[in-house]
Amino acid sequence: MGYRVLCTGLLLMFVLAGAAAAASIQSYIGDTVHLSGYCPTSQTVYLFLTGPNLPANGVALDNINELADQGGFTQVSVDSNDHWQYDWVTGSIGGRLDAGTYTVWAVDGPNDLANLNQAQYSMISVTLSEPGIGSVSASTSPDGAVEAVSTTAVAPGILNVSSVPEDSSVVVNGNYQGRSPISIPDLTPGTYQVNISRFNYEVLSTSATVESGATTEVTATLRPQTGTLVIATTPAGANITLDGADEGISPVTLNGIAAGNHTVNATLAGYIPSETVVTVVADQSVTSTIPLAKPAFSLIPVSMTPLPVNVPLAACAAALILFACIRRPRNGA
Repeated sequence: MGYRVLCTGLLLMFVLAGAAAAASIQSYIGDTVHLSGYCPTSQTVYLFLTGPNLPANGVALDNINELADQGGFTQVSVDSNDHWQYDWVTGSIGGRLDAGTYTVWAVDGPNDLANLNQAQYSMISVTLSEPGIGSVSASTSPDGAVEAVSTTAVAPGILNVSSVPEDSSVVVNGNYQGRSPISIPDLTPGTYQVNISRFNYEVLSTSATVESGATTEVTATLRPQTGTLVIATTPAGANITLDGADEGISPVTLNGIAAGNHTVNATLAGYIPSETVVTVVADQSVTSTIPLAKPAFSLIPVSMTPLPVNVPLAACAAALILFACIRRPRNGA
């Protein structure tokens, strides 16, 4: 999302209102320039500015009346990740800047331009123009006369990037912009290289032409990276489903499966159904062997209640009389 400069250990990223940076930033007086970067050597970054009609050793970014050689710096705190950032509002600086090219300096100590040999620093050029107002430059014609050539400031454009799936990384001209969908304003008209990427998806690269005062739309559908999945079971012959879709009888080889996690179900008569999660790796073959288990043996309790027997009442009476006769003692016995 900006132009990066590395100098003796201090890394800076300069971003113009979300724009992808070129060799130097092109902006308008009154715009906000986003500055950010890393500083592993200090807990504070000291910013100052040099350029047209400014004191030679620089002034503070937020107040051009404060001289750097008298301690006038814009101080920015560095966080625990060695990162810092600052929004430079070019229209609110205690005065007015002239149109022209300036240099923003970032130093790891309170050192002005004359004392940079005692510190670590980095810098970038920022060219500021009057919004919508032409500028005049001079050149010499073949006959020696001086010609005035009028040029008009070019209005920036906007680049909108969306993707399927969303939340994909967007890089423009090698600079990370954020995640889709994203709108990138204040781009200098021209052609930009756009890379859109997401984990387990192929990187999509395309070029986009941004026109003055217009919005350019880039819509990308990313193709998932794929691999091969081999599914086996012990014993073989189980029905296999992948993410709910029937894939046949094990063992089975499945090609072109999207990289990432998938759910495999295996069922076989007489065995306990099994469900497992497998991870497919892009451009590789992964084998998953699923052991199937039979259900544990269990006894079924048997009822010991005697069955009811229907005996006729007459039969019961006859049995009682016969029993009584048998038990009666004989005379003379």
